[in-house]
Amino acid sequence: MRIATYNIEWFDSLFDVNGRLLLDAEWSRRYNVTRVQQLEAIAKVLSAMDADAVMVIEAPDSSRRRNGVEALEGFAEHFGLRTRKALLGFQNTTQQEISLLYDPDVVTVRHDPKGEETGKKGSHDAPRFDGVFRRDLDVDAAPELITFSKPPLEVELQTRAGALLRLIGVHIKSKAPHGARGKVEVMRKAIENRRKQMAQCIWLRQRVEAHLKADESVIVLGDFNDGPGLDEYEKLFGRSSVEIVLGEEGQDCLFDPHAEMILSRKLGPKPASSRFFIKREKRYLSVLLDYIMVSADLRKLEPVWRIWHPFEDPECYDMVELRDALLTASDHFPVTIDISL
Repeated sequence: MRIATYNIEWFDSLFDVNGRLLLDAEWSRRYNVTRVQQLEAIAKVLSAMDADAVMVIEAPDSSRRRNGVEALEGFAEHFGLRTRKALLGFQNTTQQEISLLYDPDVVTVRHDPKGEETGKKGSHDAPRFDGVFRRDLDVDAAPELITFSKPPLEVELQTRAGALLRLIGVHIKSKAPHGARGKVEVMRKAIENRRKQMAQCIWLRQRVEAHLKADESVIVLGDFNDGPGLDEYEKLFGRSSVEIVLGEEGQDCLFDPHAEMILSRKLGPKPASSRFFIKREKRYLSVLLDYIMVSADLRKLEPVWRIWHPFEDPECYDMVELRDALLTASDHFPVTIDISL
């Protein structure tokens, strides 16, 4: 079967307040792309991938007026996608939900959150992802209260053959230092926000370890907005958020071959799953932000990973329509894993 993660930039803005598709020639939130062009490009990419389940990052928002599941399913129905059912976990207020699009003929899924409900008091031991995690971030013996702005989506997935998987969809994001004045305050706020991001990944790692101790098959997939060697704060903290979730030597580690390539080499070509235009430098920057991490038992099944990068994957490059769709749909590219279960 094929499982994917796909961060679809500004997907939310392609639906009206009632969740209906905005199939018009008005500009989308992507530069020089209309809403109908982006919607058609997203559908082309999803059709070409032909995945059995897609973890959609930045999925349509759910609110008092709009149902994100109905919006996604309406999108899938309009474009005739095989992944025609949607699953949403805990709603958030960022207009960037984490949802699973899946083919109900191939898999059965349910939202299955773990951990205790903490209320405002919090817990040191992997509370439910819509709760509060207590963690001392600045070594002052006073634990801070950590929350997720985008709670990870925990999915119990069962295949037609009866295999059970735990999927955890994530969108880890360190807040920008908004409101900071001067270089010193900007740095202080940036470090503070990075500490919170690291604490979120420690929380996530605790949940992974609980599944591994229970001999459960685990896949963590999504956008980490971080990775080995990505920025200057890695030297300050000693490791990246990605490395925390993968696990350290001596632990039951998760595996992602693209993360492994970056961790094992300082020089040479590196994989990338996203492409951003740097306006002040007038160039594009390609970085690895999207991962599919698997537990050791799944790695033994020799799965095949693929980043659908329009300029680095030969098949994507040679298929002009797909290449154009990938560039139009989002600033991230899908990552897939093919695995026999």
